[in-house]
Amino acid sequence: MPFPTLFTDDKGGVLTPFINKECNHLKNYLNEGGYEVAKKALAMTVEQVIDEVIKSNLRGLGGAGFPTGRKWSFIPKDSPKPKYLVINADESEPGTCKDRYIICGATHALLEGIIIASRAINAHTCYIYIRGEYVEPTRILQAAIDEAYEAGILGKNVLGTDYALDVYVHRGAGAYICGEETALLESLEGKKGWPRMKPPFPAIEGLFRCPTIVNNVETIAYVPVIMNKGPEWFAKLGTERNGGYRFYSISGHVNRPGVYELPVGTTLRTMLDVYAGGIRGGKKLKAVVPGGSSSPPLRPEEIDVKMDFDSLAAIGSMLGSAGIIAMDEDTCLLDMLMVTSRFYHHESCAQCTPCREGTGWMDKILNRMLRGGGRLEDVNNMPDIANGIMGNTICPLGDAAAMPVLGYLKKFREEFESHAKFGKCHAGEFTSWKPAVKG
Repeated sequence: MPFPTLFTDDKGGVLTPFINKECNHLKNYLNEGGYEVAKKALAMTVEQVIDEVIKSNLRGLGGAGFPTGRKWSFIPKDSPKPKYLVINADESEPGTCKDRYIICGATHALLEGIIIASRAINAHTCYIYIRGEYVEPTRILQAAIDEAYEAGILGKNVLGTDYALDVYVHRGAGAYICGEETALLESLEGKKGWPRMKPPFPAIEGLFRCPTIVNNVETIAYVPVIMNKGPEWFAKLGTERNGGYRFYSISGHVNRPGVYELPVGTTLRTMLDVYAGGIRGGKKLKAVVPGGSSSPPLRPEEIDVKMDFDSLAAIGSMLGSAGIIAMDEDTCLLDMLMVTSRFYHHESCAQCTPCREGTGWMDKILNRMLRGGGRLEDVNNMPDIANGIMGNTICPLGDAAAMPVLGYLKKFREEFESHAKFGKCHAGEFTSWKPAVKG
C-alpha cells in the first residue's frame, strides 16, 4: 500500500527533516549530527536522562498519553532482574498511519532514541515489536540495525563505551489486541496475545516477568531531539502539559489527506481547513473522529478544540493515536459505526465476557439496523450494552469498542432513531426517507 503524503507546517517540523533527508541510512544520519546526543546520554546518570525527558513534557504518543519520563522512573533501581525496553511498532489503530514514516525515514533517529531510553532504564536488550504486515518497514529497520552493529553503535561496546545493548526485531501476526502493551508482551514471549491483569504493571513485572518499559515508535523517536535542543525548547512547542510536535494522520473526506507533523495544540479546525484543504467537493463537515476509530466523534461546532490530550478529554473525546477521520454531510453514520463495531468484534481476544459478548451484540444490532430491520428499542439497548462493557474488561479494547457507540448515539441520536423508524436513510435528508419493506 503506498504511503500517504507527508506534510508539515512552515517551520519544517521536528522529525520531518530527517525523513526528507532519508536518515534511514547511517551515512546521512551521521551527516546530520546523528548519535552525538546518544554519546552525551551515555555519559549522564540515569536520573539526569529521565529528568530531561520529564521537563520536556513528552507524553506517550501511542494513545495513552502518559508522561514518558515519569513512566521510565517507575523502573525499580534495586531490582536484580534484567530490564527490558520494548518498542511498540504494531501500528493498527484504524485511521492511523504515522509510525511507519519514522521506521522507514528516520530509522536511525529511532535507534538513537532506543539507546537513550535504554540507558535511562538501564536496559541492555530492546525488542521492536512490529506489525507483521509492515514487510518493507521491517526490511529497512533491520538493515539500519545491521549498519549500527557494523559501525559499533550497537552491541557490546555502544559508541565506544562499556555499555552493551542488543536490539531485536520481532514481527507480529496481525492481531490488533497486540497493540495493548501486556498482550504485546505475551505475544513476544511466544504465547497467545491475551492482555494481563494489572497490577503488576510492566515497569515492575513485564517481559519474562522482569521490569519493562513499553514505548511507541513516535515517542522514542522524539527523544534525541529533546536531548539535542533541550527539554525547555521542546516543551514550548506544545501546550502546557503536552510538549512538542506530533504526527497527525488525516483521512476521510478532505482535499489533502495525509500525515501532518504539527505542534501539539494546533486546533482541529486549522488542521482540516488549512492543512488538509477543507472538505472535498465543497461539502459540509458532518462529523470527525479525532484520535483513531476508538475515539468518540465530534460535531462540526466542536472542531475549534486544541488537538492535545487534555483539551479533547475535556469535551468527552480523546486524542489517542491522532488518527483524524473527517466525514462529509452525505456520510451514513450508522454505516460508519457498524464498520467500526464490526472491527472491534472481530479483534476482541474474547478473554473477557463483557467484551466478547457485548461487541458481538452491538455488531449484530447495527448490521440488522443497516439492513432495514431496526427497532426503536435498539437505540436504547446499544448504550446499555456499551456501558456494560466500559470499565469491565482486563484491557482497554472493551472501552475502545464501547466509546464510539456511546459517542455516536450521544451526538447523532436522531439519525439512528430515523434508521430505526424508517429502515433506510439518505444521510442528512431525514424527510426523504421511506419505510423499508420488511418480511
